[in-house]
Amino acid sequence: MLSLLGYEPMDAPRGQLEAMGAGVKLRNGDLALRTNFVTVDNLEDGNILDKRAGRNLTTREARILAKALNKGLKMPFKFEFLPTIQHRGVLVFRGGFSDNITNADPYYGNGVALSNSKNKIVYSKPLDEEDDSKLSADLVNAFMRHSFKILDEHKINLKRAKRGLFSANFILCRDAGSGLLRLNKLKGKWMALGYMPLEIGIAKATGMEVYKFWYPKFRGTDVYNNLYKGLNKAIKNALKMLKRNWKRYDYFYIHFKETDVPGHDGRAEDKKKMIEILDSEFFSFLRDFIGDAKLVITADHTTSCLKKGHTADPVPVLVYPSGEHSKKRFTEKGGMKGKKWSGRKLLEETLFRK
Repeated sequence: MLSLLGYEPMDAPRGQLEAMGAGVKLRNGDLALRTNFVTVDNLEDGNILDKRAGRNLTTREARILAKALNKGLKMPFKFEFLPTIQHRGVLVFRGGFSDNITNADPYYGNGVALSNSKNKIVYSKPLDEEDDSKLSADLVNAFMRHSFKILDEHKINLKRAKRGLFSANFILCRDAGSGLLRLNKLKGKWMALGYMPLEIGIAKATGMEVYKFWYPKFRGTDVYNNLYKGLNKAIKNALKMLKRNWKRYDYFYIHFKETDVPGHDGRAEDKKKMIEILDSEFFSFLRDFIGDAKLVITADHTTSCLKKGHTADPVPVLVYPSGEHSKKRFTEKGGMKGKKWSGRKLLEETLFRK
């Protein structure tokens, strides 16, 4: 997403962006990491049974488990653990730390998703010989190990196990960022639809005004019921944002997250249905609403239903109106026949060009 907006992605580590999006105020030297609640068998064997705790951890459960970690986990430095959406969370160590460490997450190498990784716990390592890098890696690893001791026997997880659900008994950490983010603001006045921590963080870091709304809390065990509710609410609020602010801003950044999830779960029919909902409820409105404004539609990455993960395949891009491509369909096959764009070139030649 940073690349699509014309930035170098590694200039803004995800840990910092997620923390900003979750409302955590970072100070210079604080170490921020994106986290996942996951399910492991034990620390000795280190087998990861599910990398999202079954994708059915409720908002209430996540908050109770986070409270237990913040209260019961003793560390040599102050820390904050904050649950965000479902299995996701943010971990911040307060002080002066280095972010030059590896990810403690087998599914993410530094800066890239690993779709063929082994389902085994990995721990963070320093990427240089500096003492603060070693300290940062040791802190992350200690937090992970101690998190299991608290979470595995927690009553929430014992109840989940009795119901046949995956326990949220371990924390994976990745994409460390230290220091204050300093990104140049985007040209013009931007407004972003914000409901996921990462997107809110990107909007704040790049100088956008954020249009927020409350995402539906996850209750029960049917994650797809929650996803469809979330998608419909996101669409309604995107339309409200545009109608109320159309003349006050130059650009609008709208990111819909829900279509990514069925790709990870291999549920092609749900992915298709969500795209149809977007087409019917959102894009059909835009077609008659935007007038002579320009619309750019693309994806931040591919999520293959066959591989159940992110892949490095190119994504289709639609620029509207555009006489050259106006009669072509917006599909992956159609996109392969068009021009090739880099993120920076796409931004400069479609939005900032008069």
